[in-house]
Amino acid sequence: MMMQTITQSGAGMAGAQAIHANVYATQPLAKFGTKEQLETTIPNIINGTWRTCFGVTEPNTGLETLKLKTLATKTEDGYSVSGQKIWITCAQVASKMILLARTTPLEEVHKTSEGLSIFCIDLDREQPGLEMRKIKKMGGRAVDANEVFFDNYKIPANTLIGKENQGFKIILHGMNAERCLLAGEALGLGYAALEKAAQYAKERVVFGRPIGQNQGVSHPLADAYMKLEAAKHATYHAARLYDTSDGSVPFHAIGVACNSAKYLAAEAAFTACERAVLAHGGMGYAMEFDVERYLRECLVPRIAPVSREMILNYVSEKVLDLPRSY
Repeated sequence: MMMQTITQSGAGMAGAQAIHANVYATQPLAKFGTKEQLETTIPNIINGTWRTCFGVTEPNTGLETLKLKTLATKTEDGYSVSGQKIWITCAQVASKMILLARTTPLEEVHKTSEGLSIFCIDLDREQPGLEMRKIKKMGGRAVDANEVFFDNYKIPANTLIGKENQGFKIILHGMNAERCLLAGEALGLGYAALEKAAQYAKERVVFGRPIGQNQGVSHPLADAYMKLEAAKHATYHAARLYDTSDGSVPFHAIGVACNSAKYLAAEAAFTACERAVLAHGGMGYAMEFDVERYLRECLVPRIAPVSREMILNYVSEKVLDLPRSY
């Protein structure tokens, strides 16, 4: 609800992305971190001293998270990290990164879900082996997105979260949270776009009457509102399941709910933002009315952190028990 409120305020995806990694990226740390890690890290994130980014996606593996190649090689006093991450939001200003890296080479593991470890590392710009490059993007330009390069970047042993080679199970807690947050952000964009469209439709007079009096304008907006309302219930349901800490909800059920919420909210937001632009007519293309920005930004939750098609694959396999297609 917090992320929905931020985007709905007019801040959009840029406003949400400026802070959302501090919420979802720290979930694995909060659940599996040591007492020392929690006491030294979480308070500084909560009070705003530190900012966090999420280092999972790689350019050559994309959605194939289990095949990522960034390698953390054990040394006498920690690990040496080499590899590349991409689409890392806020890396330019983050103090910490929740990093998923391979601690056992892919060819040496029995299952692809093995051999990955998760770390909470410092992003020390003065230390050799770390480079960042901003990515120019379509929307949300107020917040940086980056390629991050590691070349024998040294990290201490105490940055490891949980057990070595068990990182994939841990990182899922951050991924499910991310899906919930992106769903909330999508909802906020959709509601903001509809509010702009409804206001314009009441004020814009053509042929002697406000355009909102025409069902060709009002019905698409009403339909978009109902789609957002349905997606909102799915999103709040997923968030409630995620927050259940007594173990009564199977992890599989949480994953289904979070993925479903992200899918439904992203689609509903796209519908609302597109129709808001069309309701404005030519002025929908003008920056003055904001709806063009909402349309650009609403593409983010449709793509990230997982594509629509992969969510459909997930539900097909995990819920309907259909054969895997990839």
